[in-house]
Amino acid sequence: MEAQTDPDELIDPSADSEDGGQDNAPPSKSQRKRDMTALQGLGQALVELPADRLAKLEMPDSLRQAIADARRFTKHEARRRQMQYIGKLMRSVDPAPLQAAVDALRGVSAAESARLHRLERLRARLLDDERGGLEEIAASHPGADLQRLRTLRRNALKELEQGKPPRAQREIFRVLREMAAEHG
Repeated sequence: MEAQTDPDELIDPSADSEDGGQDNAPPSKSQRKRDMTALQGLGQALVELPADRLAKLEMPDSLRQAIADARRFTKHEARRRQMQYIGKLMRSVDPAPLQAAVDALRGVSAAESARLHRLERLRARLLDDERGGLEEIAASHPGADLQRLRTLRRNALKELEQGKPPRAQREIFRVLREMAAEHG
């Protein structure tokens, strides 16, 4: 008779860990491709950033030059190759601060969303209660043009009564956003 093998003996002892024994395994080729595509996408977002925002970001000079070159290229194939090069350069850079800056600019981050909600509440308070809203703005943003805000508030209320598009409300929000950016 043949000796029966115990099924427990067939199990690889290195597979005892919870993640299936892949704690030191390198990422798969597909995962590496996904990572590189994500870095290339971040590079594309950096190319699309306004020049003043890009200047504020901390990055190696080689990456900054590659981004400037990509902006200059107009031919599709040249731009595609340059984007691949930017993706290659991004492998040696920590992408987290760059991604955070891009997210903040796009309004994706939670802090940026909270800041915009605060500004929306301030605009609503200004529209509901002129005196209280202006006092709050004057306290938080000394040197604000309160007369302009009063005029915009009056125009916004007229637009609301007449059923017109809320141009003045948008302008109030834009002014508040600029004031918040100045006072940081």
